[in-house]
Formats: sequence, structure tokens, C-alpha cells
Amino acid sequence: MKMRFLLPLALAIVAAPAASAPIAASAPVSAKPFSSTRISVTVQGGGPDVILIHGLGGSRDVWKGTASALPGFRYHLVQVAGFAGVAPGGNAQGSVVAPVAAEIMRYIAARGLRRPALVGHSMGGTIATMVAARHPAAVGKLMVVDMLPQPAGLVGSSPAGVRGLAEAMRNASATPGGRRLIESVIGMFGGEQARGSDTDVVARATHELALLDLTAELPRIKAPMTIVYASPDEARRASADRLYASAYAGAQGAKLVRIDDSGHMIMYDQPVKFQAAFRKFLGGYR
Repeated sequence: MKMRFLLPLALAIVAAPAASAPIAASAPVSAKPFSSTRISVTVQGGGPDVILIHGLGGSRDVWKGTASALPGFRYHLVQVAGFAGVAPGGNAQGSVVAPVAAEIMRYIAARGLRRPALVGHSMGGTIATMVAARHPAAVGKLMVVDMLPQPAGLVGSSPAGVRGLAEAMRNASATPGGRRLIESVIGMFGGEQARGSDTDVVARATHELALLDLTAELPRIKAPMTIVYASPDEARRASADRLYASAYAGAQGAKLVRIDDSGHMIMYDQPVKFQAAFRKFLGGYR
């Protein structure tokens, strides 16, 4: 089953392009220590700075193939606490998505990064969009991978339409049976890399995403923006094109890139095609 279409199943179980702006050449990473209970960051390589943010329940390892295929950049691989076997830490209570976005902005400032590129998959795309919209001068380029500004739109609904199911998902983590259901959903979405994710953190993050709508914030984004999205088969390509074009109409000059014959995990389903899109997104900035 294509990963892109597992969200409806999970919910049912529980009830013209802008001119490219250069990425700033990398500066020495600040000696100022950065400590966070919500995220950790691994840095690899050298060159212009690129921050990579994984999706719901995921691991920074999802970016390994992409980063290896395109050297010449300094990659900052974010790991969200509570996912992929990492202890929940600061994400043990309350909201997850918005506070993590705030922590990534704090990381950018603490490390003295000059307008890095932000790349986020799924939930990571939501987080990257938040940072770029709320701190437009801090981001050089933005890539969102298979995510809408209103995540509920992925299942043809709205925050109001999925509220009841989202709340059921959040509340399910309070019972053993509910936790088992959430664990099965984690396995379906993230595969092996997502196993060991904290069910309560996943449930709260899912609830937050379901009720979120960043559409009104898109015009605030100043960085050149690329949206990469999946189309699992020929029959659904036109509808995917319409969905993403409409959703990102408010993002001035956003470039839409469709990856055919892929599910939600584009980096795994179509690595060559995704790496080509990633290379073009970062092209010329060495």
C-alpha cells in the first residue's frame, strides 16, 4: 500500500518561480553551546548550510542517502525527541510541532548560521514552513517534501472536519489498546526507522498537525520555495497537481515538483528522482 494513503486508514482505526537567492557560504559554527531537550542536531560535511528535518515518528537517518549523494554542503540533521527510540525529553508534554520549530530557529541563531536552506519531509515540512514564515530573514531557501500547509487536506478534509478523529487519536495513547493501535500506525508510516517512537508524542503531534493551517502565513515567506510532492500512479497525477497548486497559491513564486510512481516516503520510493530534485534545489551554491 502506498505510504501517502495510510493517513485516512490511521484516522479510521482510531475512530511562476521566484529567482533563486544564493545560500550564504557557511560560517564557522558558533562556539556558543546549544542544548535542547526537544531536538538534537548532528552536523556533517562542509559548505553552505542545509538543515534537514524528518517527518512524524521518524529519524534523521531518512536523509542519509540524500546527503551522501550530494556532498559539498554542511548538513545539519535534526532529530526530534520522542521519535525513533529517542527519549521524549522536552516533548513529553504539550505541543510538539510549534515548539520544535522555535527550537530550530534558536539553533540557527545560536550557531550563527547565515540564511541556511531548510528542507523538511512531511511534519518536517510543516516545521520548516513555520520557521520560514515566522522568521523570513533567517532562511535562504525552503523545500517542503510531500506536505500541505493544511495537513488535513491530504485526506481531503479540513481541521474542523478531522477534529473528532484527531482528538480520538490523541486520547488513544492513554490506554494499552490505544497505544498498540498507535504503534501499528507508526510502523505503517515510518517503517523500521520509526519503531520505538513514543506513542504519546506521536499522538499529540498528529493532533497538532491535524488542526493546523499555515495557509495564511505563506505570503510571509521570502525565501525561494520548492514543493516536492508524490504521485503514486498516473490516474492521480492531475488531482495531485491541482491539490498542491491550490494549496500553495499564496506562496509567491513557489516551484512545484511532482515525483511520479512514489508514495509518501519519496526519498526511499524514488531516491534517484528525489536526489535530482534536491540537487536542482541546491544547485550552484558551492
